[in-house]
Amino acid sequence: MKKLFLLFVALFSFFNFSYAQSQDETIIRSEIEKQRLAWNRGDIEGFMNGYWQSDSLMFIGKSGVTYGWKNTLGNYKRGYPDTAAMGKLDFNILQVKKISDTYFFIVGKWHLTRSIGNVEGHFTLFFKKINNKWLIIADHSS
Repeated sequence: MKKLFLLFVALFSFFNFSYAQSQDETIIRSEIEKQRLAWNRGDIEGFMNGYWQSDSLMFIGKSGVTYGWKNTLGNYKRGYPDTAAMGKLDFNILQVKKISDTYFFIVGKWHLTRSIGNVEGHFTLFFKKINNKWLIIADHSS
């Protein structure tokens, strides 16, 4: 009877953990989708809602490392001054890895369809749960 009880507890714990993990991944994927939709509306500020609004936010791109939410927003606005430059964004998420209860690591591909020429690349995102919300604290896009 004791073995059966322990097996039940172990299975319950496993399924409960799997559900929580799956729920966090679903939320993170939803946040990424909200960013895509904001971008495709031409709303860079809405796109930036997925990022940690902190001077410690790290963005790594072709020009090197940028720190801070405001600096990252400024770079996006300079690099994509209008909807023609922004185009339509698509993501292909290749991997989602739970690092801990408060960190996720994401790898994916991005593609901009634009009248001025398409561009694409890869990204890695480091999400952290801050005040019960999943936010990007580091982004390496190339």
